Amino acid sequence: MAPVRFLVSVVDPEEAADAAAGGAAIIDVKDPRAGSLGEAPPAAVRTIRDAVPLHLPVSAALGDGPFDAQAVARAAALLSRCGARYVKVGLARTTAAAALDTLRAVRRGLPPETGLIAVGFADFARAGCPHPAELAALTSAAGADGCLVDTLVKDGRGLFEWLDDAALASLVAHCRERDLLCGLAGSLTAADLPRVAAIRPDIVGVRGAACIGDRARGRISRERVGALAASLEARGADARAAS
Repeated sequence: MAPVRFLVSVVDPEEAADAAAGGAAIIDVKDPRAGSLGEAPPAAVRTIRDAVPLHLPVSAALGDGPFDAQAVARAAALLSRCGARYVKVGLARTTAAAALDTLRAVRRGLPPETGLIAVGFADFARAGCPHPAELAALTSAAGADGCLVDTLVKDGRGLFEWLDDAALASLVAHCRERDLLCGLAGSLTAADLPRVAAIRPDIVGVRGAACIGDRARGRISRERVGALAASLEARGADARAAS
């Protein structure tokens, strides 16, 4: 089984360089002041792509949702041209039917080499989005490449406040059955990483845990990224050995 890939969300080339040096496997671009998946400025995606080693993929957020399907498809295509290997589309305040239409429109507008990631929310009731248990089937039906579960409201309650280990493991299994990537995020802390690694998603994402200061106004710390990456790798190795 492949190791879990560690995603770190950044806002500029300096943070991206620190995340890469600390051991991030995916450099994610978003504006944390604009929401859980604050839309990444195209210029930032381009400069960050140029600033990090070519072997590290760059992902970019398009926003929490809801969206006009055609408008977000155009925005996704632009981020792809700026160097995003993956684009993330949030499904907040979106019905399952509208989510399907939006994701299909985005997929049609992207080149095959750019992955589309549907983002659902663990706090789905207040996010007004499909239940995470529906996410794998919805992602597959839309022709997307994977899904991520995050938290919409950043109020100190993280992923495990909303979904237990069994629910998250079920999501990972449903994604694997459909050959989809599965990522977990949502105000994860260093203490959460052993639980996350045991669930064995493909990707684990953080920002706040890697920052000095809060997620919106703080700055990524190379040392914190390194400690988190090392912890995740060690726990992942233990989980692979146990399997």
